[in-house]
Amino acid sequence: MASTETISTEATTEPTEVNTPPDSEQVQTSEQIQTEQHPTDDQSQADGQLQSDEKKQKDDSEHSGAIFQAVGVIIGKIAFNDENKSTIVIGNKEYPLFYAPKKQRAFDALKKEIEATGEHVQRLVVYPKVIHFPKKEQPHQVCFQLVGFDKGRQAEVISKELQDMEFKLCGLWQFIPVCCTPCISVFRNFTKERLDYIKQAEPAKKVKFMKASHLPLFWKDAPFPPFRFNPKATKEEQGHPVFVQIKAKFLPQRDAFAFDTLLALPEQKPPRFLKASKQDKSSVQAEKKAAQKAAYKEAGASGGKPPYKGKPKSNFKDKPKPQLKPQQ
Repeated sequence: MASTETISTEATTEPTEVNTPPDSEQVQTSEQIQTEQHPTDDQSQADGQLQSDEKKQKDDSEHSGAIFQAVGVIIGKIAFNDENKSTIVIGNKEYPLFYAPKKQRAFDALKKEIEATGEHVQRLVVYPKVIHFPKKEQPHQVCFQLVGFDKGRQAEVISKELQDMEFKLCGLWQFIPVCCTPCISVFRNFTKERLDYIKQAEPAKKVKFMKASHLPLFWKDAPFPPFRFNPKATKEEQGHPVFVQIKAKFLPQRDAFAFDTLLALPEQKPPRFLKASKQDKSSVQAEKKAAQKAAYKEAGASGGKPPYKGKPKSNFKDKPKPQLKPQQ
């Protein structure tokens, strides 16, 4: 029987390309829209990597020990396919299940557990990931990143604090432009080591490393309304999102979360976090467009058929002429 993996409660993980959903690039697009309009961007810093300046290093939220976090427990039927991809079925819905490279040991242990016991229904500790798309009418996609699995054999793990389908969510309570439902936005927590890393990283890696998660949440009687950016308001009138720490239930029938319990009082000042600058995001987007354009030209030069956009024009010359019926 495989031993239970030690579970970390840190919600932000290293960037990975392993088993990520094919549409994961759309997350960056939605974040770019959100970043362009969000007033929490620090305009005074060229690198845009800190949410606040050095004067906020010892703010109240840091003294409280609060951090950005999103971790929870799900239970469902796990399946593996030939392409080394995995899914978990919760209720009647199937969700992608992937892992970061540093959690491959946990993933391998999970596979061995299922092979040894034949039991595909497992209780997992996961990070929730939500993919938003530029069009509001296009529904978001939920997937889960494996942290570990637990059979209740250890007492000092996060899965003992949470029931099945419960999540601990700590982040900014706000609307984002690409989602009609307000979200808990979970950013990457600030550390000096991470700051040193992103100062040396390439823009693409830097942007991906600081990518946030925006988790849709239904919270009927919230003590504070979710922040909504108003492009017509001045900076003084704009306001800012509140940092909240809650326990929430995952609703597979709605692909969203529902408020359950307030774990701490809302805070006006969030913990320090890292966020990519507009300049870096713009350069990464420009590189992607240039690469797509080059691939399009290469496909045309090699005789391949590049994707055609638009409706095909009808050719009237090739159509047979209608024959007249003889008069009676």
